[in-house]
Amino acid sequence: MPCFNEEATVEAALRRVVASPWTSEVIVVDDGSTDATLERVERLVERLVERLVDRLAGDPGSDVGEIRFTVLAEPVNRGKGAALRRGIPAATAPFVVVQDADLEYDPVDYATLLGPLLDGRADAVYGSRFLADRPHRVLYYWHYVGNRALTTLSNMFTNLNLSDMESGYKAFRREVIQGITIEEDRFGFEPEITAKVAAGGWRVYEVGVGYDGRTYADGKKIGWRDGVWAMWCIVRYGVAARCR
Repeated sequence: MPCFNEEATVEAALRRVVASPWTSEVIVVDDGSTDATLERVERLVERLVERLVDRLAGDPGSDVGEIRFTVLAEPVNRGKGAALRRGIPAATAPFVVVQDADLEYDPVDYATLLGPLLDGRADAVYGSRFLADRPHRVLYYWHYVGNRALTTLSNMFTNLNLSDMESGYKAFRREVIQGITIEEDRFGFEPEITAKVAAGGWRVYEVGVGYDGRTYADGKKIGWRDGVWAMWCIVRYGVAARCR
């Protein structure tokens, strides 16, 4: 879970992740937050660990299973890709889910997201905001247009037929994601990882997930500059993949 200045949502996000029966470990990377994000994460994790100890001691009132917690803190803000580059090597569970701390994606979809991995069909699974019959908040039209354009351009280079390359909900077999070198520091992670997964010949599946998108007033961070950079990343990593 990469997070930057998410003090308003990070506790609720962590509680939802922990409540999922599919969660065996949680790795939080605070990306140089300047608000109380890190303090809230550390305080909540401490409480959750205390409840875990109670449960292991035979307390029937505890509702936390055997979950491993890791909290990592970056000294300065570098971006989502940099946070994932720090956190992913620490994973020990068989599958790795990228879970943002802003509550746009709900851990209730873990069963759907992990399904193709659990039955051995997939090496990577993308949670598409455009395939789901689950609730989907209606927001910015031009973001939708930009997403479609970036996904189409990415598909042209990777020869995949994704509907939502920019989705923030992605799951991987641990060996796959840990075997990929992440170079992008910010949101260029999405086109970069897509190009590298395609170049590796890994089996990619797509499933529909719900989406509770944020407005900029709510703290949404991605902007038009990230869209322009994403185009550059698609070309850069797409060309590199074709030349391998």
